[in-house]
Amino acid sequence: MNRTEAKLIAEKITNEELAEMFETAKANITDWTKVSIVNKGMTKGAAWNILASDFDIEKTYNNLAKVNMIREFGEFLPFYLKPTKKPKPTINVVHQEPRFK
Repeated sequence: MNRTEAKLIAEKITNEELAEMFETAKANITDWTKVSIVNKGMTKGAAWNILASDFDIEKTYNNLAKVNMIREFGEFLPFYLKPTKKPKPTINVVHQEPRFK
């Protein structure tokens, strides 16, 4: 997920929805040694320890922290929060056979 999409989601997401995302991520991530999306110098496991291990539903989180949480674990968001992909428009291509003299 790109940063712009994550910013839009971070503005409207609730802590309950973030907690649901973290629970789904915890259950479904099999390789915690993959490189982090937010910081290429650490793994997903290290990112989890920073962003999600002490997550508290009652706490108010900074918008930047939410953006980083969503960028890192956004693939595990509830389906209704995931951004929809816009279909690419079809392009009409003009073709002519080459003429050789």
